[in-house]
Amino acid sequence: MGAVPLSMGWFFLGFSLAIVLLVGSASSARFDQLFQPTWAMDHFAYEGDTLKMKLDNYSGAGFQSKSKYMFGKVNIQIKLVEGDSAGTVTAFYMSSEGPKHHEFDFEFLGNTTGEPYIVQTNVYVNGVGNREQRLNLWFDPTKDFHTYSILWNQRQVVFLVDQTPIRVHTNMEHKGVPFPRDQAMGVYSSIWNADDWATQGGRVKTDWSHAPFIASYRGFEIDGCECPVKVASVDNTRRCTSGNGNGKRFWWDEPTLQELNVHQSHQLTWVRAHHMIYDYCTDTARFPSVPVECEHHRH
Repeated sequence: MGAVPLSMGWFFLGFSLAIVLLVGSASSARFDQLFQPTWAMDHFAYEGDTLKMKLDNYSGAGFQSKSKYMFGKVNIQIKLVEGDSAGTVTAFYMSSEGPKHHEFDFEFLGNTTGEPYIVQTNVYVNGVGNREQRLNLWFDPTKDFHTYSILWNQRQVVFLVDQTPIRVHTNMEHKGVPFPRDQAMGVYSSIWNADDWATQGGRVKTDWSHAPFIASYRGFEIDGCECPVKVASVDNTRRCTSGNGNGKRFWWDEPTLQELNVHQSHQLTWVRAHHMIYDYCTDTARFPSVPVECEHHRH
């Protein structure tokens, strides 16, 4: 296993630009300012700035953002379930609504004690997913908090772990590949039992003698364009994009954030070489014809 790559400076640049340029943003470290529980309220516990959400043999739990956003960046610090977490899934994702929804997923698949957590990412566009990638992390995500982030603009969706890119989904509309840039999205997280598939393809089941399974959260940040509920999607896209006669300039439209720089590309290459264990682009059993987006870029 190689050395952990250096953290990226461009996101700090993005946030410094945001101080000057960003309009219509929401950013906070307090859970209740940005989020609300959506189910199993009795499975939440608050310890100072830390939120703990549990899964037991009665229920899992979940929360969602109070608002929806178009473009920007979301950060959440998570400490995953310790010990024997086989069969459990902790998810952090962005999603719009409806049968043609867009969605960007982090799913943390539990494992037996001593075995590594698997991180699965997926991208849904117009209701179609099947773009799974899986990797092992270069640290134990159960021992401390780590930052998981999604950056979204009109050119790319970037999944990050401690500011290291682990996946990039690039806008390939010029090649006829749809890209998610027309629907406002909420931010969600949940923990639930998925022992029919989560661990070793469902061969290892949840051991309820280890319950409750607890995921811990802190450092909630959303830096994006907040969208009114009753505004049409096309209007949200217009109002959340620099120019378009709105007199606004947003940090996520800055040229430095439209693609990875050389250092970030090296980090992504390192992750893929040392930690990726599954990529839908190379799964010829599922996709005898290579998906179009896989022919044109690494993501």
